[in-house]
Amino acid sequence: MSATTTTPKTSSPGSSPAGKTRKPRQAGWWLPYALLGPAILFELVIHVIPMFTGIWMSFLRLTKAFISNWGKAPVTGLQNYTVALDFNSAVGAGLLRSFLITCAFTLLVVGLAWVIGMAAAVALQKEFWGRGFFRTLFLVPYALPMYAGIIAWKFMLQKDTGAVNHFLFDNLGLGGDKPFWLIGDNAFWSIVVVAIWRLWPFAFLMLMAGLQSIPGEVYEASAVDGAKPLRQWSSITLPMLRPVNMVLILVMFLWTFNDFNTPFVLFGTAQPPAGDLISFHIYNASFLTWNFGSGAAMSVLLLIFLLIVSGIYLLVLNRRSRRA
Repeated sequence: MSATTTTPKTSSPGSSPAGKTRKPRQAGWWLPYALLGPAILFELVIHVIPMFTGIWMSFLRLTKAFISNWGKAPVTGLQNYTVALDFNSAVGAGLLRSFLITCAFTLLVVGLAWVIGMAAAVALQKEFWGRGFFRTLFLVPYALPMYAGIIAWKFMLQKDTGAVNHFLFDNLGLGGDKPFWLIGDNAFWSIVVVAIWRLWPFAFLMLMAGLQSIPGEVYEASAVDGAKPLRQWSSITLPMLRPVNMVLILVMFLWTFNDFNTPFVLFGTAQPPAGDLISFHIYNASFLTWNFGSGAAMSVLLLIFLLIVSGIYLLVLNRRSRRA
């Protein structure tokens, strides 16, 4: 009986232990990283570094006495957060009131902007003469420079010389005194109207683009089966626009909750209590009282809230998508 001999297998220099050869790097492998480099650099400089600087400021008693030398500002730990979350104090009560006003403002603006944008997108889905003109007209508020549009609304909402009161009381003949739209409780509704006017064309643009991906044959087949327009919208349009709506509503929520330009241009630095949105409230808490540590703590709390809401929103929608 002869013994069999086995020779060990030797791996070639270019092969891995598992026997798989490594692919050589292709020419130009570095190009994607080089193209991403400037974007990553600017992201660090513009967003990441200021964010961590703000977090660091929130643990300091950074008042106007230490503006020239931040290093000498005393560390207060969580004191700024404690003051901001003490709703029995003037600072905490003001922040809570601003937060609730911003929640109501965001709910109204995002909801109504989405409804108007959806209605306009569905109305312009089918071809008809003049559709291109109306599409362009509806995008004017979105294409108009932000400050120019809000300043125009500021003039329109004046009491005696504004176009709104002129139309309501002089042209339509409504009785009573002309209201002040930019002060008192009317300020809240003024800022809601202006924010909706600015936001709904964006919703219209995104939904109109989403509708282009829905085949027309689906609607034709449903019409043959007797589906009415409302049933088509609820059974075809909404389900097929779910990916667009997921991103759209989240983006509009973040934009609206962080809205600073609208109240700043409409009201200036002396905003009425009814129009005290939280971003503007934090600005006033920082730059009017010169307490940058307290303002930074409020900003961090706002960031944490938005991250939590966004995470829960995405988690719930992802679970629903998996079930579907």
